[in-house]
Amino acid sequence: MNCPQCGCEQADGGSECPRCGIVFAKWRQRWTSPRPGSAAVREAADDTDREPGFWETLLFHTPAEVNPIPWGARLFLLAVLTLWGVKFIFSPIDAQATLSSLWHLINLPFHEAGHIFFRPFGPVMTSLGGSLMQLLMPAICLVVFLIKTRDPFAGSFSLWWMGQNFIDLAPYIDDARSLSMPLLGGNVGRHSPYGFHDWEFILRETGLIRFDHTIARLSHGAGALLMASAVAWGAFLLVRQYGMLQRRPR
Repeated sequence: MNCPQCGCEQADGGSECPRCGIVFAKWRQRWTSPRPGSAAVREAADDTDREPGFWETLLFHTPAEVNPIPWGARLFLLAVLTLWGVKFIFSPIDAQATLSSLWHLINLPFHEAGHIFFRPFGPVMTSLGGSLMQLLMPAICLVVFLIKTRDPFAGSFSLWWMGQNFIDLAPYIDDARSLSMPLLGGNVGRHSPYGFHDWEFILRETGLIRFDHTIARLSHGAGALLMASAVAWGAFLLVRQYGMLQRRPR
């Protein structure tokens, strides 16, 4: 081989040049590492010093310090929501699993309050208001958690709740023609006056009654997508926080 600095010919495998004395390993490191001011160094500095964008800050904000106890509690909550979500997603629309669940009891007061809140906007909006309020409550929580408290993990829980509400509404929509589902008060739709069953009234008044099963499937599908997205979002946040836990001084 020839010395890269003075050109002296020498045996292969040497560690330094006998004529000029350069150390070959140091020479290689010098010429293969990015030089100060080079594009590679500037790019690395840009990545290190880059300010997170608006959406990254909003959706993936990570606190300066992560406490392992709340982190473990959130991991447990995420596991529960994952298993619960799988149960909801793979239950048929006409199953009683949705209507007999704890979440249906949680959603019901908001549903009934929605009828009162939207009453000034006419009979169709009064009927639709119950379903809208079920979706508005988790949406409001989502906005508050992201903007006010800067807690995207809580926001992912709100998104999961919104998805669950879409699935909760699907059997009600699907029942618009058969009118066999038990309603508040113990009656079924076919034995109640016209307008008592929200989605029968909404779909008949809008001329969409023949699409009840399609709309129900769309509602169930939207709920499944939101719940799966919420679990993935929450898992990503916990993985990022776990990395911070690993870097904590011990």
